[in-house]
Amino acid sequence: MATQEPVPESESAGELDRRRFLAGGTTVAMAGGLAVAYGTCGAMGGRFLYPARPAARRWQFLARVDALADGQAMTWKAPTGDPIVIARRGTSGEAEDFVALSSTCPHLGCQVHWEGHRNRFFCPCHNGVFDPAGVATAGPPAQAGQALMRFPLRRVGPLLFIEVTLESLGSEA
Repeated sequence: MATQEPVPESESAGELDRRRFLAGGTTVAMAGGLAVAYGTCGAMGGRFLYPARPAARRWQFLARVDALADGQAMTWKAPTGDPIVIARRGTSGEAEDFVALSSTCPHLGCQVHWEGHRNRFFCPCHNGVFDPAGVATAGPPAQAGQALMRFPLRRVGPLLFIEVTLESLGSEA
């Protein structure tokens, strides 16, 4: 019968140390993975339960009421850099005579412009047509039921003011 040679103690101790190390490393890796997974889930839950605050809105000076004649329009850049078209549709001089709409078409993001002689906003990219209130009446935006974003206006004496957000949606507060 063959007898087994005894394993030197230094080799068996090294083997046990390596096994303990690998077993401990696996445990640490699993614990780290769980912490990351639960942390991510907790962060997503926190954003759901406590959503971001709404962007700050302020009234900004736009123009003098007499700066635009009936049927004329002007483009104004908001503090966020977004272009806004302001068109005059009446002669009473009140804020209701004016309309302020985003000049970015909701369909493809092209720039719309006011056609006073046709009493409409027009998007040249795909022949999108919007009525004076910004509701799509022809083209792909009408088929999708889209409208231009509207901004509130207020008249204070001879001055016209617009309410806009001060930061864009993508900016961090």
